[in-house]
Amino acid sequence: MWRWVLRRLLWAAFLAWGVASLIFLVINAIPGDPVVIILGEAGGPGHDDAAARELREQLGLDRPLPIRYARWLGGLLTGNLGRSLYTNVPVTRELAEKFPRTLYLVVPAVVLGILAGVPLGVFTATRSGTAWDGVTNALGLLGYSLPVYITGSLLAYLLGVRWRLLPVSGYVDPAVDPLGFARHGLLPILCLAGTVLPIAMRMTRTTMLDVLGEDYIRTARAKGLSPRNVIYRHGLRNALIPVIAVIGLQLGYMFGGTVLTELVFSWPGLSTYLFFGIFKRDYPVVQGVILVLSLIYILINLLIDLSYGLLDPRIRYS
Repeated sequence: MWRWVLRRLLWAAFLAWGVASLIFLVINAIPGDPVVIILGEAGGPGHDDAAARELREQLGLDRPLPIRYARWLGGLLTGNLGRSLYTNVPVTRELAEKFPRTLYLVVPAVVLGILAGVPLGVFTATRSGTAWDGVTNALGLLGYSLPVYITGSLLAYLLGVRWRLLPVSGYVDPAVDPLGFARHGLLPILCLAGTVLPIAMRMTRTTMLDVLGEDYIRTARAKGLSPRNVIYRHGLRNALIPVIAVIGLQLGYMFGGTVLTELVFSWPGLSTYLFFGIFKRDYPVVQGVILVLSLIYILINLLIDLSYGLLDPRIRYS
């Protein structure tokens, strides 16, 4: 198994290099000049060739693309992702600030979605064809279809404006006010959990229906095992394998796909950092964030593959 893990880690390193190279090429091929944008924001003469030339030299954008690529790749090996073209702050420092904020939203949201979605999926699978099955499926389809900004706006209106239970938007430094930080994060967490719950529920229902029709389930029932034992010990364990794969990929997506949630609730996380980096053509920021997101995807895929062997004894890595 350890040889398999080592091979996967080596492949992950090669994949990370490929992703980093592709990111660099794509970002530098995007139309738009950050120098013109910076000069325009500063109130300077965006059409002034002398000012643009000087700023381009300061930012290192006047060098040929292969040289910039070699310098950027060399910086990656030392953990240096460069500096923001706008704030001149190291990207690693800004990532260290933004990433925990998004992590605080994503992990509780996924946990809540799984804790609610998996039992609901088992419930509907064991009552297939009944009214309960129809109602929960309709609600799950509704939750899956609603855009995040609509769900977030509804939650903000009901829990924040109408009932005044939680703050509608904003961010509080946890070092200053931990309780305020937690209260401001509840609405975006609930909003994100609402996207995970229907996926977990529908996937669990589908896989449970397949598993409950297997021969070993009929054998377990014929032996006189209790329905609870059959469903949770023999059925759910095998049904969770595809569920874990889907939820794992959803977890990786949410780290970079929470931009609408963060914008609705004014939460300064990783997704909004990436969004404004793309908008302003801040190359080091975009390259650094996408590289981190790619590494998260690679790590999650590795953990998913390892979990298969723990859940299903038929799967072994030799």
